[in-house]
Amino acid sequence: MSEKKFLEYKGKPMVRNGNTIYYGNMADEYVVMLQIVSTKTVGELEVADKVVVQLMSTDADVKIKDRVIKKSEKKGLYNAIDVGAIWLERALRKQ
Repeated sequence: MSEKKFLEYKGKPMVRNGNTIYYGNMADEYVVMLQIVSTKTVGELEVADKVVVQLMSTDADVKIKDRVIKKSEKKGLYNAIDVGAIWLERALRKQ
């Protein structure tokens, strides 16, 4: 049986579930959650407009509401992923 390969950005996996994208490895101390809040139509495509970016702890012993380390709202998916990647890289470097 072949192993499933995830889409990657800067060497880290990205998994989408509906309007939520998780970026990073769940085995690491932190991941980024991107929530697409609104979309707009460009030509014939529907693209993300407002995206909430959250740097989150993966520690199961921490309450869910206390897992969010940083949070911001960005315009466009690229801007959100870019900020999330920087936050994640810095957080994992501090380990």
